[in-house]
Amino acid sequence: MAFLKHNGRTICYRLLGDKDKPLLVLAHPLGMTQGVWDDLLPALLDRVRVLTWDLPGHGASAAWPEESDHITPEDLAQEALTLAATAGAERFHFVGTSIGGVIGQQLVSQHEDKVLSATLTNTGAVIGTADAWNTRSASVLELGLATMAVDIVPRWFGPVACQQQPALIEGWRVIMARGDDRSYALLCEMLGRADFREQLGAHRVPLQLIAGADDVATPPEALQALSQCSGAPALVILEQVGHVPSVECPPRLAELLLDNLS
Repeated sequence: MAFLKHNGRTICYRLLGDKDKPLLVLAHPLGMTQGVWDDLLPALLDRVRVLTWDLPGHGASAAWPEESDHITPEDLAQEALTLAATAGAERFHFVGTSIGGVIGQQLVSQHEDKVLSATLTNTGAVIGTADAWNTRSASVLELGLATMAVDIVPRWFGPVACQQQPALIEGWRVIMARGDDRSYALLCEMLGRADFREQLGAHRVPLQLIAGADDVATPPEALQALSQCSGAPALVILEQVGHVPSVECPPRLAELLLDNLS
């Protein structure tokens, strides 16, 4: 791990692989950490240099500053751009899942000159409703992530992953519980405001969209709608996979990412 100061806040990141290879930046889902990408690394590092990071108040990254009461997709995109610049890359490939896919949409719509390609998984131009996200934000601030994780984490994974990895849910409950309540709440509110339906029509970035057939948070229909407004090719739907394919089917996801890079 390494650490970087950005706008006065400490960001935890990892930069792995040969500096002469193209850079691939990966953004993790809400409530998780950059550890979601670990099982992909052996396959990816043969072809690319990999940069991952922890979102605000997640993993080992510092909480969002007390003096700021909101987070925007552009704030998170700037984290990705700063980290890529630290790696010495003027342009990079990008992969994002869930809120990571929202960061990807911001990069594609506002910084396409920096993005060589983007793979967005388990996300949407709009995710859920503002009321639902604001309700979750208020609940997190009242009850805390440790309590909320009990109900949220089981929604991340499909039945197959839960059957094959019996400790999966409990392990991620522990990780989510360690996050910063306020940062998570502000990110929920950001997701309630985010709407990219009118922002993705004119980009030139090669897009790949991936959904999980068993994803209850961002079902395939959400990715189908994103495909229509972004001009992306046909959606890839992973059978027997929920919201986090990097954990549930890392070999298949790595194969799709490397094919897209080609």
